[in-house]
Amino acid sequence: MSTKILVVDDEHSIVELLKYNLENSGYEVKEAYDGEEALNMVSQERFDLIILDLMLPKIDGIEVCKRLKEEYFHIPIIMLTAKSSEADKVLGLNIGADDYITKPFSVKELIARVNALLRLIGEMEKQNDREIINIGKLKIDLERHEVEKNGKLLDLTLKEFELLKILVENKGKVLSRNVLLDRVWGYDFYGETRTVDVHIRNLRKKIEDDDKNPQYIETVRGVGYRIGLR
Repeated sequence: MSTKILVVDDEHSIVELLKYNLENSGYEVKEAYDGEEALNMVSQERFDLIILDLMLPKIDGIEVCKRLKEEYFHIPIIMLTAKSSEADKVLGLNIGADDYITKPFSVKELIARVNALLRLIGEMEKQNDREIINIGKLKIDLERHEVEKNGKLLDLTLKEFELLKILVENKGKVLSRNVLLDRVWGYDFYGETRTVDVHIRNLRKKIEDDDKNPQYIETVRGVGYRIGLR
């Protein structure tokens, strides 16, 4: 079964550019030109990854991303937009986007990010032996990529799960933001360590009793993060 990617953008030239390069990289590509069309397509077809523009007609990219993550949280999303301010990047990450790239962009960089996300998913799916890690109130199922807290399944994104997994597997060790970028995102992220902070904050909101006074994920000022129950 081929890997299928949905490209959502109202600029036909960008869609054609991405379609051409992604297909040359071996992917099957479908396209949508507004938010409503994108949601309809995802409800009817299986997609392995979505490249989603922020500024879309009918339903904007922010709302599309929110709805997709509510119903299809396992599908990774790369947000594509002309907006480049930190606030816009944080907003995209906060609503569940797994990655973020701004226009104008390098096609090679975008393909690298697509490859990295899909490679991460493939590595997770290749795990044959079911392994469960229990820490505090959390139960982390590495095979099913699921996390429960007090028996209740948590809705984590792919990146949030991978961050938690790496931190737990290195319990007690301080992992720098750059190390986490390399291990989770799998490529040179040009020093945008703010991405790690945003994902950690979102993860804390889901796993901590009080994300302002975290029990699981500790911040080591000036260095990075570690797992360590107090």
